[in-house]
Amino acid sequence: MLAYRSMTDQNCSVEGLSAMPQMPAVSIFPSATARLNRKRKAEFDDTDLIERLKAGDEQALEAIFNRYSAKLYNVAQRILGEVADAEEVIQDVFWTAFRKAKSFRGTAQFSTWLYRLTVNAALGKVRRSKKNKEVEYEDYLPKFQQDGHHSVRPVVDWSDTLDEKYAERELQQLLKDALDQLKPVDKSAIVLSDMEGMSDKEIAVMLGLTVSAVKTRLHRARLFLRGKLAVHLGHSAA
Repeated sequence: MLAYRSMTDQNCSVEGLSAMPQMPAVSIFPSATARLNRKRKAEFDDTDLIERLKAGDEQALEAIFNRYSAKLYNVAQRILGEVADAEEVIQDVFWTAFRKAKSFRGTAQFSTWLYRLTVNAALGKVRRSKKNKEVEYEDYLPKFQQDGHHSVRPVVDWSDTLDEKYAERELQQLLKDALDQLKPVDKSAIVLSDMEGMSDKEIAVMLGLTVSAVKTRLHRARLFLRGKLAVHLGHSAA
């Protein structure tokens, strides 16, 4: 029906990681206005394709694949970590989109529907796999005294030493290893927020969570990632 092309994942950036837990969207992400304009244009452009897809038009599926497959692949690969697993998920996602196109009611953007299919498929694969390396967060979260101060003092700002100790490739591997130890839903939230630049509201729709739950998961996951890197560099998780 459609020929799948292997895609090389873009390296996720560690820029801004040392600023956790207040880690903002990385500067390479487009502005909120630019994203909104693109979404509106994509929504308009998708209308005809969606109707054709609902009618079983395989050429419409091919066009949608060409438009969204690279972005969806990046999300799947970052959640799963394996190229073969990500490729399998993307094949399943577009086959599902073709079969279930009539179930798309337009209450959310078509791209959001595709992202949700992708995240759900990737999470399902993670849960069925025995490769999950998640660890307890508490060991890597900052500890506080009863008066609210950090248990380990003074708190060391180790972020300025990263470039001195590690090359970019080594930093990417450190971050990847830490991401792999997050709970699958938390990892998905981090990928969607800090690597794909999506809003908490969009992530809530894709993960089937409330916005407040997304905020909580992102906060704890960022603290964990920062703590993991701190401990690896010989500092306290505080």
